[in-house]
Amino acid sequence: MIRLQKYLANAGVASRRAAEKMIAEGRVSVNDEIIREMGVQIDEDYDVVKVDGEAVKNTEKKYYIMLNKPVGFVTTVSDDKGRPTVMDLVSDISARIYPVGRLDYDTEGLLLLTNDGDLTFKITHPKHDIAKTYVAEVTGNITMDTILQLRRGVMVDGVKTSPAEVEVVGATQYGTKVEITIHEGRNRQVRKMFEALGCIVKKLKRTKEAGLTLGHLPSGKWRKLSESEVNMLKKIEAAGTKGKNSSKPKVKAYSKTNSKRRTQKSGK
Repeated sequence: MIRLQKYLANAGVASRRAAEKMIAEGRVSVNDEIIREMGVQIDEDYDVVKVDGEAVKNTEKKYYIMLNKPVGFVTTVSDDKGRPTVMDLVSDISARIYPVGRLDYDTEGLLLLTNDGDLTFKITHPKHDIAKTYVAEVTGNITMDTILQLRRGVMVDGVKTSPAEVEVVGATQYGTKVEITIHEGRNRQVRKMFEALGCIVKKLKRTKEAGLTLGHLPSGKWRKLSESEVNMLKKIEAAGTKGKNSSKPKVKAYSKTNSKRRTQKSGK
């Protein structure tokens, strides 16, 4: 048995969060019954799942891609403003893949793409405490006090950030090159952290994520992850949950039999 939103994600329909939105919108049916509640479980070998009336089968080959995203591309599958998207850079891949998380339009570097919704959930959900490392070229006076404040956390949009790992790694035409590792994914977080301390990020590049390193992958190019890299990502566990049993209640499986029972009980 498998949760409906996870089944859709594993089938490459969308990320798990996007699949949950589809369910809430009434776009998903199981055995021709519209499902709007979360947590419903299905039998992959028995139940018929449809999205917008089209049957979904979890038979798609899984792809795991690392892209060195350039500045000037939006991290979406499509853009209503007509701007180039990261999908334009992987157009030679026939599978329906999508970005794992986001990089801002004016940020470059490591971006993962896949059609594995379960893995996407692991990497993007806050509970998994995934480390993301950036190299920022910053104007302004970067002092030891600045570094210490970043390490302790700073106020961004009224909420204090978690402590960051921060090191000065060099100098550039803009001022100072700083390497910073965060474990959150707020909108434009690194830029806002520096801005809160009177500094402006002129250039930002993500170099590491979830144990993966961008290395010498050229800008605008992509490569498939190795088997060992994929296995490493699949072993990601929520921080502090290793060895503990989940306390969440089990959700009753969904099947045609269950559907008939509910129908008879309601008198429909």
